[in-house]
Amino acid sequence: MKILQSCLSKSWGGMEMYTVTTANELTELGHNVTLLCYPDSKIYGKATKAGLNVKTVKAEGYFHPFKILKLGGFLKKENFDVIHTHASKDLWLIVPALEIYGLKTPLFFTKHVGSFIRKKDLLHKFLYNRINTAFAISSIVKRNLVETTPLTEDKIEILYNGIDTEKLNPENAGGKKIREEFGIGEQEILTGMIARFTWGKGHEEFLEAANNLIQKYSNLKFIIVGEASRGEQNYERKIKNLADELNLTDKVIFTGYREDIPRLLAAMDIFVFPSHSEAFGIALIEAMAMGVPSVCSDSNGILDIAVDGETSLLFKTKDAPDLSRKLEQLIRSPELRKTFGKAAIKRAREKFEIKKLISNLIDFYKKSLNRRNVKK
Repeated sequence: MKILQSCLSKSWGGMEMYTVTTANELTELGHNVTLLCYPDSKIYGKATKAGLNVKTVKAEGYFHPFKILKLGGFLKKENFDVIHTHASKDLWLIVPALEIYGLKTPLFFTKHVGSFIRKKDLLHKFLYNRINTAFAISSIVKRNLVETTPLTEDKIEILYNGIDTEKLNPENAGGKKIREEFGIGEQEILTGMIARFTWGKGHEEFLEAANNLIQKYSNLKFIIVGEASRGEQNYERKIKNLADELNLTDKVIFTGYREDIPRLLAAMDIFVFPSHSEAFGIALIEAMAMGVPSVCSDSNGILDIAVDGETSLLFKTKDAPDLSRKLEQLIRSPELRKTFGKAAIKRAREKFEIKKLISNLIDFYKKSLNRRNVKK
């Protein structure tokens, strides 16, 4: 199939990462994939580095008549079998371009993040009615789509984001090297989180829980993996200052941005996912695939991933004392950590293996193409 994937975001987070991942996976399966993205964005850099076909459009905001016409000409010339956008704002370019040129190309949309903006006016009805199928990455996102857009439930499918469980294999990772790099002893229990530095990811609760626990246990270390995205450097400084204020300098490691996530996860004894409101959580399923038991906030898309008392312990969102109590259960029980870790691997492989999910995506593409051909 000839496929256009689209994400004109200039940021770099879960949505952007998964767009590149999807394009890569489809390309590896032999499909002819082009990625529509913003020039000189992080997604552009990652896509070109990966060797993907890239088409750039420099469009900010919503109304770009000239660029709509230019994009429409490109879409007509390329004659894609399907178009799949991962950013709702892209619809303002793609839908008018398709309509002006009378193109019947099946259009798919993945909603990665919930929205509080109601989009049921005539303009949004024009945009969303053109979508053949919308994918929600979790149950909470599906509910959000129904509540805030003109899409009806029959046009929305839940399609989780996925990971490559072959690459995230605890038997192949080198966690020992990470522990040596950061001077973590064999008897020390390492608890970590992976998230970009932005408000709502739960860094404050993580540090507060660390501060609570080191008062009782001397064999603990904590690690925070990630960096600030564009415009979020002040928040990163705030979190590092909080660690200093709590005298956690010797107990908390800030790694910055890292490419070797599997090795970092392999080094951890416990993973924490303390986000206040998360549509999904790629870092969590990566940790599960690596067999790391987790403590997670009881919010939103996390509930589609973690199973309380089986793969994880859930704590009350934003409640650092409750996070401390749940962490303590795992700190005190190596056996519970082992049991949760095994269950986490099983769930990750059954529910979130990317090859299965991409296969499901291709099936949706084919069904739309078949329906279009029948109408012809």
